[in-house]
Amino acid sequence: MQPFCKKVNKVISDFDINIHGLEDRTYEYQFEGSDSFFQLFEQDIIEGGNFKVNLALEKTSLLIRLKFNIDADLKLVCDRSLEEFVENFKIEEIHIYKFGEEAQEMSDEIEVLAFGTPKINVAELISDFILLSVPMKKLHPKYREEDDDYEDGKLIYIDPNIEIKENITDVDPRWAALFKLKNLEE
Repeated sequence: MQPFCKKVNKVISDFDINIHGLEDRTYEYQFEGSDSFFQLFEQDIIEGGNFKVNLALEKTSLLIRLKFNIDADLKLVCDRSLEEFVENFKIEEIHIYKFGEEAQEMSDEIEVLAFGTPKINVAELISDFILLSVPMKKLHPKYREEDDDYEDGKLIYIDPNIEIKENITDVDPRWAALFKLKNLEE
């Protein structure tokens, strides 16, 4: 085996959880990763960083529920200035493994594990959760305040030829008394 393959297997195997023989209860696990973890996966979103994962594994006779709490400091590259910056992400996700005859993926959140599977590896799940938390547009913090005015999700068009009426002249008489009361309060 190549030295590189041994290194990859070592990093990935650090994220193995032996599930064979676990009793039906909740277990706690902690994982950590750094730049070497992100280099294992084909992606060009994250330059590097480090993270800590607190994982609660709840095992029952029918399924395994994984609750991930991830705290990550990621090195990103600004899409505008190409400057590198570090951003903190707090991520909470749930993944479920059901037991069945053969392994298959039912949805993004649910997979079927074959009966007798001795262990699961959560490295790819952690990588996916972290990658999905990074916004599509990565802006350095110093550029965010400039864009807040323009990117609040509203398109506004004001026609300069329209006159805005200050006073409402055609008011329903039932509402007129309420307007008078409101003006007295001010």
